[in-house]
Amino acid sequence: MDDEFYMNLALREAKKASEIDEVPVGAIIVNQQDKVIGYGHNNPISSSDPTGHAEINAIRMASKAINNYRLADTTIYVTIEPCIMCMGAIINARIKKIVFGTKDPKWGAAGSLYNMAEDKRLNHHPKVVNGICRDQAKEIIQSFFRHKRSK
Repeated sequence: MDDEFYMNLALREAKKASEIDEVPVGAIIVNQQDKVIGYGHNNPISSSDPTGHAEINAIRMASKAINNYRLADTTIYVTIEPCIMCMGAIINARIKKIVFGTKDPKWGAAGSLYNMAEDKRLNHHPKVVNGICRDQAKEIIQSFFRHKRSK
């Protein structure tokens, strides 16, 4: 699996969120055969749904694609470190691996604020890889908020 290739797809999803004035986060879910089975971007504002995070949207699509709420042997690529809600969904879906671009010190639950993947009290522990396309992921989010503050 080419982590940079799939992270670039997630970055494209993040740009879609930015285009609709949502926080630019994108996610892609890939199966063992290296096929994208789910993708999504943030849309909680436009959907009036606080669960409208990129990861949740990608998980919903992937689950429908394979007709199963368990996404074992999949990898999720997300542009920014997942929050507590998204980590909970990732763990519940039994996603095998999380690859993210940049850390989120205010919300991150895959090592920054919390480390849910290593919490032995939970029954699933996905592998976590971070820093893939970090500069691009960091720039898209920082650029979005710079623009917001300048208004």
